[in-house]
Amino acid sequence: MGQNPNPNPNHEEEVEDEEGGGGEGEDRRQRSLRKLALVHDLSRSLSHGDPESRVRAARDVRRIARSSARSRSILAAPSVVQPLVSMLLSSDGFVRESALLALLNLAVRNERNKDRIVKSGAIPPLVEILKQSDGNLRDLATAAILSLSVSPSNKQPISNSGVTPLLIDILNSGSLQGKVDAVTALYNLYISQDNNPSPSTLTTEAIPPLLSLLKDCKKHSKFAEKATALLEILSSTEGGQTSISKYDGGILAIVETIEGGTLISTEHAVGVLLMLCRSRRQYRRLVLEEGAIPGLLRLTIDGTEKGRERAVVLLDLLREEARPRRKLFQCVIGQSLEERLNHLQMGKSSCSPSVGLV
Repeated sequence: MGQNPNPNPNHEEEVEDEEGGGGEGEDRRQRSLRKLALVHDLSRSLSHGDPESRVRAARDVRRIARSSARSRSILAAPSVVQPLVSMLLSSDGFVRESALLALLNLAVRNERNKDRIVKSGAIPPLVEILKQSDGNLRDLATAAILSLSVSPSNKQPISNSGVTPLLIDILNSGSLQGKVDAVTALYNLYISQDNNPSPSTLTTEAIPPLLSLLKDCKKHSKFAEKATALLEILSSTEGGQTSISKYDGGILAIVETIEGGTLISTEHAVGVLLMLCRSRRQYRRLVLEEGAIPGLLRLTIDGTEKGRERAVVLLDLLREEARPRRKLFQCVIGQSLEERLNHLQMGKSSCSPSVGLV
């Protein structure tokens, strides 16, 4: 976001004094009074001003909130947050946009502020903006959902709001930035802190746009980690497996992620292929045809513990499917697949397998 060319000098001075602790002779009571005056002035304009005054006050909140973490804490009073949330319901696009930008800046790197915004009722109007708007307003609302979904206490109310289908719509028809933010928001909502999938209403309609984005993104990126994590959840159902297998270039994109992804994305990607190959033999042939073997062999050495274990299991399944073509496999790999797997199994430390996917 660009710098405001005409900052409010009075508000700026008040926040700077609060940030710096004021002059040496200034006592704590005077600083507190200035803080209260700042909040009072802004809340009065936001609550009782005409639309133009409310927009100006929201822009002041945005500008001041950008200056420091302390400023964001000062401004996150209910008397400021609540009228900003109410402005999201306005029929005036400029009013909604200014409120969205102010709330986004209040939420930056401040979990308490994120929680306050949600408790003030921000989610329903954000959902309405996603339903009714397009372009910049929808992108801003998506960014707000993304930001608020970072806080663990906000995941459930956001998930229960009916936002998931709207985020999937953005994956299909939004701007590039909107799509990236929607993927990250879905990741925040449906991947819990211990990295186990949360119960969700995430549907297979998300698979084609996720695979399309995965095909086009850098496989070593954080974005690929999030996309493959969501695909792994979706691959646990028969409908998800069918959708992945039928998408043109989908399995290849997952194989390429195994070859060039991070430790996290390769773990998720091999989990997707393992789900497919455990469910139907025909999927094993598709995986073999996309040349998955070299990447899987490398993963048995270089992957995470879970990634290595999954790769070994998947290679066993693919070996069963490839028995009639053993000579071809040995030419591609350069050594007997059985010998390689036996060597890897001997080198592994003993551990109990996990339930479901290893």
